[in-house]
Amino acid sequence: MSKRLTAQRLYKDFKSRLSLSWVTDKKSDKRADSIIAPENQQRSLIGHLNLIRPNYIQIIGVSEFEYLKSLGKNSRQDALETLFVHTPVIVILADSIPEFNELIICSKLSGTPILKSSENSINIIDTIQYDYSGIFSGQTNMHGVFMEVMGIGVLLTGESNIGKSELALALISRGHRLIADDSPEFIRDAPDVITGSCPSVLKDFLEVRGLGLLNIRAMYGDNSIVPNKRLRLIIHLAELTISESQEIDRLGSKYHSITILNVEIPKTVIPVAPGRHLAVIVEAAVRNQVLVMNGYDASSDFIQRQQNIILNKN
Repeated sequence: MSKRLTAQRLYKDFKSRLSLSWVTDKKSDKRADSIIAPENQQRSLIGHLNLIRPNYIQIIGVSEFEYLKSLGKNSRQDALETLFVHTPVIVILADSIPEFNELIICSKLSGTPILKSSENSINIIDTIQYDYSGIFSGQTNMHGVFMEVMGIGVLLTGESNIGKSELALALISRGHRLIADDSPEFIRDAPDVITGSCPSVLKDFLEVRGLGLLNIRAMYGDNSIVPNKRLRLIIHLAELTISESQEIDRLGSKYHSITILNVEIPKTVIPVAPGRHLAVIVEAAVRNQVLVMNGYDASSDFIQRQQNIILNKN
């Protein structure tokens, strides 16, 4: 899809599916042909009315309409002025919300087009987000195997021939699922969300040394493959020297991350050595990351426990 989105194009693409019609005069709207600036990575493509982190496409549904109605005249005017100061590409009134004068006046002053629809606001957001999900997101390919482990997206990285594919095969045998081997594609489809998927030519395949190409879907069934997933953790396999191994933070108190498309992704380095059951270690790393995502840090808990014992002794 060409990375150009205007109100005119959106109307054309979704007129029938979302029952869209113009509220303002599309010929007189100064910004009807405005193009979203893809370099502004801090704005989401679409969402319900948000005056703090504005969307390119602002949706006013029943809840947002009721909120605006509940404001006093001056506060409502301030809210509407704030809405248009952020120069949305378009505002859509959902759920058959009636147009009101204050909104129309502010939109005309800024030249921002307004559309209306009888469709539910959530359906509008989901439909447009699905079709335009990658329109301005950054995109990159990374070398590694992208897996769903314990329900979250995990990218296995490391030097060639270190055993990423063999580890992926072991994880698949343990019930986890393959997304992409070798060169998964990643897009940024929200300010802090990276989603990975598989190039069409590589779907279902995993290359393992000594076995060649394996069709994972044919071998393990449809449930062994998942089309895409949000990237939550990078696990890097590394052959470390004795001195490098000694420098590893035993408590894991240091936060490690890597930046992909301006989004910080947690990273865990796992030393590769004979006798280490890497599949079990990866599962443990993922379980730990899930706890961290839910607000629990084992290292901090352990350190706090030690401090409490020392304080009690004193």
